[in-house]
Amino acid sequence: MSKNIIKINKKGDDGYKVISVRIKEGVLNKIDDLSQQSNRSRNEIINILLENSVDDVEIG
Repeated sequence: MSKNIIKINKKGDDGYKVISVRIKEGVLNKIDDLSQQSNRSRNEIINILLENSVDDVEIG
């Protein structure tokens, strides 16, 4: 009889890191509105926004 192997990765091995960030209340309210309208979590919205804007930053 073959054995079914269940592979469990260590927490944190998904490429994501947990951080703490201070955000202005007005910005957080907008993020929460987007979250509610799109039926996505606050975390998902923040990641979408960061992924789509981080390459557009220019330091000058």
